[in-house]
Amino acid sequence: MLTPYDEFPVHQASRPFSYVPSTDYSWDDGHYIGIFSPEHKIFLCMGMRVNANTDMIGGYALLNIAGHQTTVRFSRCWRGNFSMTIGPFSIDFVEPLKTLRVKLDENDSGMTFDILWEGSSPPFLEDHHVSVNRGRHTTDQTRYSQPGSATGTLSLNDKSWAIEPNGWQASRDHSWGLYAGRAPLSPPSHLLPPRVSFGPQRALRLWTVFKSGEISGFYHLHETAEGVQVKMNDVFGTPFGGRLFRDWGEEDIELVAGVHETVLEPGTRMLKGTNVTLTDTLGRVWRQEIRVVSPPWVPMTMGYHPGSWKDGGTFGTYHGSETLAMEWDYFDFSVQPCKYQPYRVSGSGAEDDFGLGLDYSKLVHGVEYLGQITTIAPDGTRYEGSGQVEFFINGPYTPLGLE
Repeated sequence: MLTPYDEFPVHQASRPFSYVPSTDYSWDDGHYIGIFSPEHKIFLCMGMRVNANTDMIGGYALLNIAGHQTTVRFSRCWRGNFSMTIGPFSIDFVEPLKTLRVKLDENDSGMTFDILWEGSSPPFLEDHHVSVNRGRHTTDQTRYSQPGSATGTLSLNDKSWAIEPNGWQASRDHSWGLYAGRAPLSPPSHLLPPRVSFGPQRALRLWTVFKSGEISGFYHLHETAEGVQVKMNDVFGTPFGGRLFRDWGEEDIELVAGVHETVLEPGTRMLKGTNVTLTDTLGRVWRQEIRVVSPPWVPMTMGYHPGSWKDGGTFGTYHGSETLAMEWDYFDFSVQPCKYQPYRVSGSGAEDDFGLGLDYSKLVHGVEYLGQITTIAPDGTRYEGSGQVEFFINGPYTPLGLE
């Protein structure tokens, strides 16, 4: 089938855009968009992902207000309509790589918004993500990330907020290709030989998109249990990468190194704050002071994870309607770590209905933080702003004394 994108001479394969060069259900393509205000302790994020091999497009709008989290999820079959619209939810690319409009029209969930998202700098293309297990590519993905600002309106039931660039910052990314296998569409692990782990293993991930005054940018770093940044065979892989921008076209600053001094909330693996020292290609040193201002939002309600949809499915699965499936829920995540019970799990609370052996009995906490971010230039000038910080630690991490 032809899509509207086939009109343009940009093909990279011999078939129309409605086909992808893989039959793997883990091949997908989609956008994530964040809009946030430290003053209001609000983080609004939304996104859509196309899974061409299941013929599904799924979307979500998640609103976290000081840990009180409302999520609306949307789904329909993709090839019936190739637009970036699912029921009341839409994304319009006003100017590619720079300006988007995101809307959620009136609906029964009580959440609505109409927001113009504008990039404060060009997007940053991350190093290609590749991982291999027993000769098979399990990740083969491209992603770019971009900071920005926002203008518009947001409402939830009887509360409304005016979004304006001086008080609200924004983030987004776009990724496509093979990512990590997502249950229930990925094969159950007990049917396959044990995964072969080789080389260094990732323990810590620190990823941020931010805007501080006229300085905006992106960087991420990944470390082993010993705190060493090195290339790894996993879904992220990159030891370090990033770039700073001074508005559009004024100054483009490539970063070559980053070192962090991180503080956790006592007794947890949750981020309290971190100071990051960044070095650019000219040897200049930039510093950032990041302080978490609100409980992190919990991504398990977005639609990626099994049991995030009430029928037990995910973005890529069918939810009973080819034209529109829609649902919403509310969780109080204001105190974390906390209990989170996905939908459709067995009575034991330790295994989901698909027999995947996933343990949902443990306490969870979010990994997506709203940070107040001060950027300090090499000449000592301080720029105030905020950003999205993704932070998590898996397993032991010696620098912070974690077993």
